[in-house]
Amino acid sequence: MCYNILITIRRCFMAIVYQHDKRSGITYAYDSKSYWDKEKKMSRAKRTLIGRVDPDTGEIVATDGRGKKDKIKSENNDNIDYKKFYEKLQKKCAAQETLITALQEEVTALKEQK
Repeated sequence: MCYNILITIRRCFMAIVYQHDKRSGITYAYDSKSYWDKEKKMSRAKRTLIGRVDPDTGEIVATDGRGKKDKIKSENNDNIDYKKFYEKLQKKCAAQETLITALQEEVTALKEQK
């Protein structure tokens, strides 16, 4: 289901196009600009994402286009257990050190074969 709102500015048509995604059920709003393609001799459109349409209010909520969320929310920053975080980093560091030593041994073994 697409709804078009047209605005004419100097022979260039601009429109806000609403496109409904059936898989996710989300409606997105795009800024569509029409232009004349001289090579193909037909009208073409360039769309840029404005944002999502709020189903309750019908307002357009701006998005960055990737749909990604922050990894750590600001609310959770106050509740970080630093001791567990430190232990986790130590385990990760130890695993990397063992991997480095294993790779160094493998490199020396390969050098000896030549």
